[in-house]
Amino acid sequence: MAERPYRLSARFVETIKEPGWYGDGRGSGGLSLRVKRTARGHLAKSWGQRITVDGRPRNLGLGSWPHVSLAEARQKCVLNLLARQRGEPVTGRKRSFPTFEQAVEKVIAIHSAGWKDGSRSEKDWRATLRDYAMPRLGRLRVDRIKAPDVMAVLLPIWNEKRVTARRVRQRISAVMLWAIAQGYREDNPAGAAVGAALPKNGIRPQHLAALPYAEVAGAIATVRGCGAYPAAVLAFEFLVLTACRSGEVRRARWDEFDLEAREWRIPAARMKTNREHRVPLSRRALAVLEEAQALADGSGVVFPSERGRALDGAAIVKLVRDLGIGAVPHGFRSSFRDWAAECTDAPREVCELALAHVNSDRVEAAYRRTDLFERRRALMEQWAAFLAGTDAAA
Repeated sequence: MAERPYRLSARFVETIKEPGWYGDGRGSGGLSLRVKRTARGHLAKSWGQRITVDGRPRNLGLGSWPHVSLAEARQKCVLNLLARQRGEPVTGRKRSFPTFEQAVEKVIAIHSAGWKDGSRSEKDWRATLRDYAMPRLGRLRVDRIKAPDVMAVLLPIWNEKRVTARRVRQRISAVMLWAIAQGYREDNPAGAAVGAALPKNGIRPQHLAALPYAEVAGAIATVRGCGAYPAAVLAFEFLVLTACRSGEVRRARWDEFDLEAREWRIPAARMKTNREHRVPLSRRALAVLEEAQALADGSGVVFPSERGRALDGAAIVKLVRDLGIGAVPHGFRSSFRDWAAECTDAPREVCELALAHVNSDRVEAAYRRTDLFERRRALMEQWAAFLAGTDAAA
C-alpha cells in the first residue's frame, strides 16, 4: 500500500498507481486526488474538493490529471473558498455539460485559428460530422458518449468509405480529447478500444487518379483546344508546368512573381507546409503568365474567375473531368514525380523540393539550409521541354 503523504506532491500524483482517495492535508480547502481503474483497466486520476455550501457538504469535481495539475487544482480550491465567502456560485456546484454538437463548435473555434484562409478544413469538419456523427451523437452530453456509440457511427461506413470513416473517428476523438481537457470526462471513447475493435480487412488505399507522364502533353493539348474558360485553361497548364497544388495556383497573385528573376514566391500561409516556397519558372511557364496578363481585371489574381475572384476549387477538376482526361489536378504532381525518377538523373532531394515536400529526417533537414533552387530550375526547364516534345533525351 502506498504511503499517504501529509501533503500531495507533483511527484506523488504522477507516480501513484494504487486506487484510492488521497487528501492534500490540512489547509488544502478539502482537495483530494481520486485514483481509480476504469472499466477497461486504465488508470484514471481526478481532482475533487469537499466543501460546505449553504450548510450542506458537497463534493465538487475539479477536472482530471494531467489536464489539471496539482497547482491548478489547489488554485481552484482557493477560488471556490473565496467565492463561498462572497456568496458567489461555487465552481462545480451545478455543473452543466455540453452536448457533442456544442462541443464541436468549441473545437472548431479552437482549430480554425490555425487553418489557412480559403482552406476547406472547417467545411470538411462540419460536413463529415453532420452527415455521420451528429445523427447519433449530436444531442448526447459529452460525458455520456461511450465506445458503442462511436462504433455505431463508424461501422456502417467503415468498409465502404474507409478514408471518410477514419476522418470521422479522428474528429470525434478530437472533440472527446477537448472534453477530457475541460474535465468533462476521463476517457476517450473514440480511442484505442474502438481502433482495436474495428475490422482490419485490407482495403487498398485509393490513390488520386494520375496519368502516365507520357500522356501529360496530350492532356495539355486537349485542354488547350477545348474552348473552355481561358483562366481555367491557363491555370491547368501552369499547374502542370510548376508541379504545384491546385490551391496554390488558383490563388496565385501577381505581386508574388518576379518575372525578371523567373521566380514565384508562394507565401507560407498558402502552403501545406506553412513555409514559403520558391518556384522556378520555366520559359514555357513565363509564356503562360504572359497570356494570363491579358486576363488581368485589377483584382491582382493571376487566374481570375468571371467574378474577379480566384477560381473555384472545382474549376480545374471539372475541366479535366468533363474532357475525360482520367486524372485529377493533384495527380499531375505524381506524373511529374514519376517522370523525374525515370527520365532524369536529378537527385531525390531535388525532386522532392520541387514538390515542396518537407524532409522527414529532422537531423538532415536541420543541416540543409539550401532549397537547391538553381538545380530545380534546370529540372523544371527539362520538364517543360519534355512536355513540348523538344527534349529528346527525356
